Amino acid sequence: MDLKQLAYFVRVAELGSFTRAAIELDVAQPALSRQVRLLEVELRQTLLVRNGRGAVPTEAGKLLLDHGRGILHQVERAREDLGRLRGGLAGRVAVGLPSSVARVLTVPLTRAFREALPQARLSISEGLSGGLQEGLVSGRLDIVVLYNAQPSRELDLTPLLEEDLLLVRARPPGLHEDPPPGPISLQEVSQLPLVDLVLDGAGCAILSRNALLNTPRPSAYTAQHIGSPPLRIRLSLATSLQRPATPVQKATLELIRAKAPEVVAPAL
Repeated sequence: MDLKQLAYFVRVAELGSFTRAAIELDVAQPALSRQVRLLEVELRQTLLVRNGRGAVPTEAGKLLLDHGRGILHQVERAREDLGRLRGGLAGRVAVGLPSSVARVLTVPLTRAFREALPQARLSISEGLSGGLQEGLVSGRLDIVVLYNAQPSRELDLTPLLEEDLLLVRARPPGLHEDPPPGPISLQEVSQLPLVDLVLDGAGCAILSRNALLNTPRPSAYTAQHIGSPPLRIRLSLATSLQRPATPVQKATLELIRAKAPEVVAPAL
């Protein structure tokens, strides 16, 4: 069984699309289809059913997908173990971060990764939690940071940190200092217009402190805690339960645990 053909099949099955898999793998779609077809011929099984929505694994395809993930994981582990003989961990890890976290964590994480794992490769993507979780499940990402992640049979979740949620309003003209500190109740917040165009004074927004500090002009807004005790949002580290973490991925998880609390805004 050709490992390249197996990797191509696994990616198509995970993404449910030859087109998306071809883009992810950076290979022409006809070549991808041909390699998967050769695998089907060798195994004498139809592995994927093509339809208008993409490609769906058959029963044989589902069985091979489970085996294929394990085989490819073991190959990656073997590469990393051999890399350690050269004096360090080798391999690749893909991390997904929410945009507000990526702005403050990408540079320090990259620096720490290069120092700790000089022979390994790191890629960082940013996006919304829903898209990041989809990337983790599909295999595009190895580690993601999620806001308010819910338990799932597909995810291994561990708490990372918590951020304050703040009521953010446009600072009135001429006001150079924040109003006296004090939380606003959830009942009061429910009576306020919540919008995206806060800077224009059209209403308010609820943001994490980190998101506020990473706006182009944080000083253009006032911020209040919400509720007592303050309303907070949880950040979690997530990995896939379908693919055990490799040594490089485990080392990267530790780097994120160490760096994130240093750079993501703590409680006020």
